[in-house]
Amino acid sequence: MTTNILDNIDLRTLGELLVEARKKCGMTQADAAKVIDVSRPTMVAIEKGERRIKSTELIKLARAYGCPVTDFVRPRPVVQPFEVQFRAVYQRSEKEEAEIKPFILHLQELCQNYLELEKIIDAPLPQNYPLEYEVKNLPIKAAAENIAVAERQRLGLGDGPIPRLRDILEQDVGLRIFYLKMPTKYSEVYSYNEELGGCMAINALHPEERRRWSMAHGYLHFLAHRRKPEFHFDDQYQRVPESEQLAETFSRYFLMPTSGLLKRFNDMCRTHSEFKFTPTNLFTLAHYYGVSVEALVRRLEEMELLRSGTWNKLQDRGLKVRKVQKELALEEIPQRPDMMPLYYQRLAIEALDQGLVTEGRFADFLNVDRLEARCIAEKLREKFQEDSSAMLQETIDFDLRQMQE
Repeated sequence: MTTNILDNIDLRTLGELLVEARKKCGMTQADAAKVIDVSRPTMVAIEKGERRIKSTELIKLARAYGCPVTDFVRPRPVVQPFEVQFRAVYQRSEKEEAEIKPFILHLQELCQNYLELEKIIDAPLPQNYPLEYEVKNLPIKAAAENIAVAERQRLGLGDGPIPRLRDILEQDVGLRIFYLKMPTKYSEVYSYNEELGGCMAINALHPEERRRWSMAHGYLHFLAHRRKPEFHFDDQYQRVPESEQLAETFSRYFLMPTSGLLKRFNDMCRTHSEFKFTPTNLFTLAHYYGVSVEALVRRLEEMELLRSGTWNKLQDRGLKVRKVQKELALEEIPQRPDMMPLYYQRLAIEALDQGLVTEGRFADFLNVDRLEARCIAEKLREKFQEDSSAMLQETIDFDLRQMQE
């Protein structure tokens, strides 16, 4: 006796998946009804789970929506459509919305995959979320620095640079951060809902220091405005909104904390008999904190360690940042090549190795073809094996005399 897989599927869940897929490709219920040659009320009933869909109808709809049939028949969490906050230049014209929409949908799909992997492995991403910070009636600089200091203390970051910023925000806070290749004018997409928590897409085409800045910027939105979706498009504001000013100021304080930066600035000056801070020091310090030279100069101007207008004067003199970095033999900050976050990768390879997903589904999770997925799988096994060995070695070498009771 043949069993129809559709007989065992929750019709309401299937209906929600059909609605989501139809909306993603911009079709109306009337359009979908035409695809399977039924009336619109019948299509409505199918999407509400009140009328059982035939297998031939599902195949036709999946083809029309550009999805594999398996997207509708395998158990999969359903997430609410994203609301997003934008920064960088965003013209809310039809053209601009059409340009960015695919990236929002891609981020939503990746976050849904993340949730699915957590359920498959039964290992949810730990969330270490603070309460939203209150910023009303506070000066922007004071509010930004207070939040930056509090978060550094909460996460045990001290006052030095944060080279593993992405991993810390994912594994120590519980944010889902993907790298996507977006048009260069977009820096970051941020969204939050109760089911997924905080989610971000960072532009993979930007240099690493800019990605880090965008992550810190998005982190402030999560800390202070997490449930308040907003659209920002700089060219249309005569005055930058306070939430954006706060996010930009927070990035400066979070990535370059006052106490640590002041100490290192003075240490560098002391190495010179005339207590100088040279251009070489400037480039070295920017590299140390993983920020752009411009961001560091403006921070030092703000702290009155350099004269106001220093960055403009450097530009007037024709400063070529990359050229100077090369002359100083300062390597560029290593670009993180992995588009998927670390915990996500670990869940995916564990699901594959435990036989809980097929190789094809593993490739889908990583958004690559099967051949590339096999290469990535080998690299991930080696990577996580090395991590485990390092952790074991660290445990063996640990000085028991340093243990606290």
